[in-house]
Amino acid sequence: MSKDIYVIVEQRDGVIAKVGLELIGEATRLAADLGQKVVGVLLGNNIKDKAQNLIAYGADEVVYVEDPMLAEYVTEPYAKALTAVIKECDPEIVLFGATSIGRDLAPRVASRVHTGLTADCTKLDIDVFKANDEDPGQKLLFMTRPAFGGNIMATILCKNYRPQMATVRPGVMKRLEKDASRTGNIREIKVEFVPSDMNVVIREVVKETHKKSDITEAKCLVSGGRGIGGPEFFGTLKELADLLGGDISSSRANVDAGWAAKDRQVGQTGKTVRPDLYLACGISGAIQHVAGMEGSECVIAINKNDTAPIFDVADVGIVGDVKVIIPKLTEALKKYKASNE
Repeated sequence: MSKDIYVIVEQRDGVIAKVGLELIGEATRLAADLGQKVVGVLLGNNIKDKAQNLIAYGADEVVYVEDPMLAEYVTEPYAKALTAVIKECDPEIVLFGATSIGRDLAPRVASRVHTGLTADCTKLDIDVFKANDEDPGQKLLFMTRPAFGGNIMATILCKNYRPQMATVRPGVMKRLEKDASRTGNIREIKVEFVPSDMNVVIREVVKETHKKSDITEAKCLVSGGRGIGGPEFFGTLKELADLLGGDISSSRANVDAGWAAKDRQVGQTGKTVRPDLYLACGISGAIQHVAGMEGSECVIAINKNDTAPIFDVADVGIVGDVKVIIPKLTEALKKYKASNE
């Protein structure tokens, strides 16, 4: 009988991807509803020493597969290893990060174990599904994701096959606080590889150093919408963001218009962010954008339209022109900082 929630935790050069820790945190909530365990899965070479870190972040158990063939991510050997883990352990649920690796690996594994996959989820819940009034129901994973270009949110079930599988966007879930005192079982699963499993030849691994900041890591975001009037106003927003120790982000409309880079976009088709402070400047608050920032601790919205939907999710709403309010706010912050130096 299928049981437990397995989280596929990515690592590169021994560095654990943050989305894996986020998914372990979410899996602990889901596992409580099912009365089951959370199991972290590590694939790689010489990665056993990373297992205890997963337990510290909430995993009850860790299984790992080590082999020189898994030193760098290659689809075929990773798919073989994970398929072997699933067939041996028979999990109830398997979660992946919706990263370049997760999006490549998850559908291939789902096909091999003959189950479904819901991609790019933004919400997960355990609920009772009843096919009809006479059906006593069963607890299933309700997997919610954007559909039809982000215009609706679809909830998908996998009633008849196991495991229930989903990829989840980075930054959507919240990881638990690290507890180094936690203990759990760590075990290795042996997978026999043959030379033909490596169907590509890695000639060289070239690593780039990205100097750009990641908005999903920012504690404060000053975000601009079409209401800012033009790309030049992002300079004004950046000045405010620097004073607040934060960064700038954008709505999709500005990215589509070429006013902002794609990696600045917040929303269903962009990135999901959870800063301590989110300033929505000239953003109307379409559902697609709100889905990417509604987890922020504090939302301050500035908009000329007093009926803009963004005010429904804002903690503080300011009705007015951002091109007037932002410079005044920036100047006030400068004076406040100067007086406290």
